[in-house]
Amino acid sequence: MADTVTTNTSKALYRFLCKTIVGTERHVNTMRLLHTIRDSVVSDELRTQITSGSFGEGLEMRGSDLDMMYVFKFIEVCEDIHDIKKPFNLRVVYFSMDTDDVKPGFTQLLLQGNSKFLFQYIEELDGKHYFSSTLYKEDLMRNTQSVVHGPCVSDPDGTYDNARSLHCKKWISPAVPWITRSRNSWPKTCVKQSIIKHGVLFVPVGVKGSPKEDIEWRISFSVGEKFLINTFTHTQLLCYALLKILLKDLIATDTECKDLLCSYFLKTIMFWISEELPLSVWKPDNLIHCFMRCFSRLIYCVEYSALFHYFIPENNMFENRIEGSYCEILLQKLVTLHSYGWRCLLFSDKLSNFHASMWMVQIEPHELHISDVEKTLNSRLLHLSNDMISFFVWTPYLSYIYIRGIHQIVSCDESSLKYAYTYNMSLWCAQYAQFFPLNSTRKSNKHQYKLYNSCLCILLQNIYHDAVSGWLMLASFFCKAKQYRKALRIIMYSISKCTPEKLCRFMDMSDIHHQLLKLKSFQKKSIVQLWKIIYVDVLHFQRTSALIPDELQMDEELGYGSFCFPSLAYAYFLKFLCHYHQNNTIQCHNCIKYLKSIITSNYFINGSDEAEAYNLLGITLRMIGDIVSARQAFMQSFKLFPVDRCNAAGKRLSLMNSNLL
Repeated sequence: MADTVTTNTSKALYRFLCKTIVGTERHVNTMRLLHTIRDSVVSDELRTQITSGSFGEGLEMRGSDLDMMYVFKFIEVCEDIHDIKKPFNLRVVYFSMDTDDVKPGFTQLLLQGNSKFLFQYIEELDGKHYFSSTLYKEDLMRNTQSVVHGPCVSDPDGTYDNARSLHCKKWISPAVPWITRSRNSWPKTCVKQSIIKHGVLFVPVGVKGSPKEDIEWRISFSVGEKFLINTFTHTQLLCYALLKILLKDLIATDTECKDLLCSYFLKTIMFWISEELPLSVWKPDNLIHCFMRCFSRLIYCVEYSALFHYFIPENNMFENRIEGSYCEILLQKLVTLHSYGWRCLLFSDKLSNFHASMWMVQIEPHELHISDVEKTLNSRLLHLSNDMISFFVWTPYLSYIYIRGIHQIVSCDESSLKYAYTYNMSLWCAQYAQFFPLNSTRKSNKHQYKLYNSCLCILLQNIYHDAVSGWLMLASFFCKAKQYRKALRIIMYSISKCTPEKLCRFMDMSDIHHQLLKLKSFQKKSIVQLWKIIYVDVLHFQRTSALIPDELQMDEELGYGSFCFPSLAYAYFLKFLCHYHQNNTIQCHNCIKYLKSIITSNYFINGSDEAEAYNLLGITLRMIGDIVSARQAFMQSFKLFPVDRCNAAGKRLSLMNSNLL
């Protein structure tokens, strides 16, 4: 009877996690596909982008951040100096591994030959030249407000982690025993071959407290680990999610235990147990059993201060970390939680609404589909990664990325991949078009005409990531070119698409949306197909964009990389500008009336974009001479978002008070 109860509870917990926290297997696979293709689209000849961490693996949990790795192609690491092919490729800087007196899992990188480009990161020790991991990270922090977070450089809010990494194309000898260690069915031989073929990475962080910490690098298997996570059954992934909830919501909330454990330790335990258990065990009926087995293993590792790296077991990751009084406190915490069995998870607010009797409640397929759509709509990290899609692209390679991206779309046979490539290319083209120097006075008329047509061609390919914003970017292009009639036609078309059944980021879905997504025709569509039909995204402008109207010049001068406008509010703002420049006074006042109405009702405006909407309103009011109302709009904007470096409302108010605006 007890086994039957546990089985039913496991099934209920599985469905609960699919609906409320992790998403279905289809949702996870969709997120992984989007990450993979986005990385492929924006990688260039200089570096490869890899979305890593839990988010890159398809999981977005509370406290998750956006982990991005950049692998530079002009630096190559070899395990041994004899592995370097001669003569040297003059475009590549070579380093060899030096593991003498270094903890397993770490290495020093010894420069081979000369490199003027990397000379500033080189430290000399005993007549040898080593690549300094510390200096390399410090360079990334220059002129920013970033902070060091392990091998990464993070933004002050801890939302984004950026890691520069180096690549060794061959599998290294310390990890060779892993190839033949497991005789179980996991991981499969083909997966192992893919991992080995990729080689390993090196990230800039040394052993804490080591006398050579500044010149040590950690050997990273993050790509191989991503391969392994992607082979997980959905039950394995949900078990991993439960371990993360255990850590974030129940262990790390204790100040004495907060910094002792990390998600990587839990991932390592998952790998070891996945290697031990047959795949047949990892099914929904056994979710609780699998979770408790992992939990027990965690307690065992803490008790004996031993957690061995999955690829290099000689590296005990708990050494000098989980020991002494800290070990005793953590162990007591874990034992106490374990005494509650799986029910300890109910102490988390994420699972507090779960009841074991939920196994009797039937969840319809359309309910899971709707919850998947909601998760994508409210995915903070997905929106962040999409908004930053061209942020780290090196300008000389813009055309290279564009040509390669188009080739990938054309040569792709599978429709789901083609849609995903088209979606990501659309996002990328929206940013690429803004780099065209359309306002340059140094170019000949013929060259300017060529630039104009090239930019127009790019903009026509930026209409596939949502229903509206791509068209408005095109309208902004025509407005900037003083082709107001063309701009107005596109604006009116865009406004007509902003109907109540559409969705925008972070909004609460209504009954209209639920009824729409219940339709079988919508359930069959992928998320990128749905977005083209029912999603209204913000307009994301680069600070130096050539497409932004002159009236927003002050926003361009801010010391911030980019900014966003809510689409419908921007549509009426742009419509106002077109009529203003054509001296259509009545239409200008009508645009302002509609803009006020949109802001008042928060129609297609979420909280974070409301400040920009008030900025747009203030500019229109100032242009028609309503100084009092304009000042009120700017004051409201700055009240909502009082950050001078990001919001020009404060500067506009100051200039108005000085009669300079």
